[in-house]
Amino acid sequence: MSDLVERTRAFVREVVMPAEPGWGEALDDATLARLRAAARDAGVYAPHAPVAFGGLGLPIREWSPVFQEAGYSPIGAAALNCMAPDEGNMRLLELVASPEQQERWLAPLVAGETRSSFAMTEPHPGAGSDPDALATTARRVDAGWVIDGRKRFISGAEAADFAIVMARTDEVGGATMLLTPLDAPGVTIGPSIRTIEAAIGGGHPYVTFEGCFVPDADVLGEPGAAFRYAQVRLAPARLTHCMRWLGLARRAFDTALDRANSRELFGQRLRDLGVAQALLADSAIDLATSDAVIDKAVAAVDSGDTRAAATLSSIAKVHCSEAVFRVIDRAVQLCGGDGVSSGLPLIQYLNEVRPFRIYDGSSESHRWAIARRAASARERAVQAGEPRLDVVP
Repeated sequence: MSDLVERTRAFVREVVMPAEPGWGEALDDATLARLRAAARDAGVYAPHAPVAFGGLGLPIREWSPVFQEAGYSPIGAAALNCMAPDEGNMRLLELVASPEQQERWLAPLVAGETRSSFAMTEPHPGAGSDPDALATTARRVDAGWVIDGRKRFISGAEAADFAIVMARTDEVGGATMLLTPLDAPGVTIGPSIRTIEAAIGGGHPYVTFEGCFVPDADVLGEPGAAFRYAQVRLAPARLTHCMRWLGLARRAFDTALDRANSRELFGQRLRDLGVAQALLADSAIDLATSDAVIDKAVAAVDSGDTRAAATLSSIAKVHCSEAVFRVIDRAVQLCGGDGVSSGLPLIQYLNEVRPFRIYDGSSESHRWAIARRAASARERAVQAGEPRLDVVP
């Protein structure tokens, strides 16, 4: 695995970084295709995906250092085809889809021949931070299901070929995941929603389903089991976001260190001034603690302990989304005017990571869940015989 980390590190620095778009520009399809071909040649393409479909088959416990190296460039994960939402959808299809569905949907996704989206989030009062508020429905018809509803913030949908749709299915209870091409009858993409980040190609538009027919063969897993399957996808997807953005924060930190080592103020290098040292030290602490909490959450996911995985992935998501922003913001501050100019990409990095405190569940929603789980766990422990510690003698 260490060899793959080093090869990814070299590939991103030598091949990907020179191909990064300029200020305010997007990665074009031709450059993406060239980079993915080069990633295949370098043996770093699709590190997380199944070997049977062209990936490297890396187990999730070994993803973090590779994803961090990919994330050192804003386009690195796209070049390696381990960027959201495709990466999360690949894992879901690997674990839940039938062999026939894997051949139809997963194989071309890993190959980079198609793109995907995950259609869960809805306009208020539908599903967002609270998936139980799901309003989109799928009703049973002869040989399939018909989807009706409206989604929004569906990442990648403007460039995607298909979506995994979460819909409420009252006939069977709960919700169901359905696979559908986004050019199918009854599917409308748009209007677009403009956001401040650009790393995820295909935007975050509305997607409307009006009488969209999905055959039984394209139901993902069991009808009514979508909320259980969502956890298969969502906890690891939060963590891979953490990994990628931590890689970008490391690049911002390296930029700040280079500036601190070279810039002289008041007769000293910036690195020797106490106020700069405090900023650098706090960033080093944020990077190290983020790395550690990711590893602990990944271990829970890998163990199959769903309760611990849900809690620790929430903790990692909150901590990392806020820590990487702090690291990049400090780098901006240390670089002064250059930090907020087009001369350096740091201010663009802030735009990339700021939405992560909202996407995949806001920090506030996760804090609510973390606190609720902690209180419930302690209550169970006391009921099982642990002494209460708040009792005044």
